[in-house]
Amino acid sequence: MTGIVVVGDAGLDVVARHDQPLPHGGDARAGIRFTGGGSGANTALWLRSLGADTTLVARIGDDAGGRLIRSELEAAGVRCAFAVDPEAATCCVVVLVDGEGQRSMLADRGANKRFCPADVMPEALAGSSHLHLSGYVLLDPSSRPAGLAALAAAKEAGLTTSVDPQAAAHIHDPAAFLDDVRGTDLLMPNTEELVALTGSADPESAAELLASVGAVVVTAGLDGASWIDGSGVTSVPAVTADCVDSTGAGDAFDAGVLTTWLAGKSTVDILRAGTRLGALAVSRVGPQP
Repeated sequence: MTGIVVVGDAGLDVVARHDQPLPHGGDARAGIRFTGGGSGANTALWLRSLGADTTLVARIGDDAGGRLIRSELEAAGVRCAFAVDPEAATCCVVVLVDGEGQRSMLADRGANKRFCPADVMPEALAGSSHLHLSGYVLLDPSSRPAGLAALAAAKEAGLTTSVDPQAAAHIHDPAAFLDDVRGTDLLMPNTEELVALTGSADPESAAELLASVGAVVVTAGLDGASWIDGSGVTSVPAVTADCVDSTGAGDAFDAGVLTTWLAGKSTVDILRAGTRLGALAVSRVGPQP
């Protein structure tokens, strides 16, 4: 497999696991862990764990958090094509995980919010065959031009492309988003994002997205995953797992799908690889392998 470039956020996560409802204006006990995070960094690390030659393109702050993120990614074998922001702090996300393993996030994109087209350097794409873009980049107006620049550069260089929308709550204009990703080889929404784009949770509704993208792969949590292309819909069940922390499950799913798809495997094998890695991700605290 040749290289994969990931364009997306890199940051720090403060993960707080609590078993009881949070009391408004009160105190609650929690298990707290400090981890690396950011959807781009998460996917890059899961890709690297599968043996992919991986480059992460992102923007970090000129601070201790940014230096820690870089050192951990490089230690894991991820090439960091980072722009360093002299003013904005590195991205930080507070992740609240309840007793069922479901997460709510309070995100400060920090330096990622200032990600710009000049940060997407042509040399970062050299030697790679695929570019994967985190939707957070496209769905924030301040970083959207950089996301568009990354997709354009990938297409000009002959790379295949994929986009994970990442956040249904930020898809305010589905038509505009689909116009942004037009020509992308693979769109990778979860069910909530599919609803935001089509108005339906039925994987078959993704067929209407094929006017903009080559294929759609939908992850549906406990309901498994589906692949939709011109030949129809292929679905597989979820892999059973004890959900400890759902943070980053979609990022891991993306890595499993991409490595198997780029290896030329069957649609069923692609979906099974994604659901296996997603199940592995939810079985541990934090979003990274």
